[in-house]
Amino acid sequence: MTVGRQPKGEVYFEFYPVGRQVKVTAIDATTGIEVVVLGPVQATQSDLQQLALRKLMRRLAEEAPAR
Repeated sequence: MTVGRQPKGEVYFEFYPVGRQVKVTAIDATTGIEVVVLGPVQATQSDLQQLALRKLMRRLAEEAPAR
């Protein structure tokens, strides 16, 4: 699996319960790019946070200029 670019600065996470799911938003503070994932309420916060971070890293890699 290819790992995306690491965020250069801080990453903000928002957790919002929606029924039996949790909506997690990860926001790269430097670029303002954000991604959203949904997971079950039973999942641990750290698991959901890591999932959102991986998705954000992939998105940042897609947004990076080609060399």
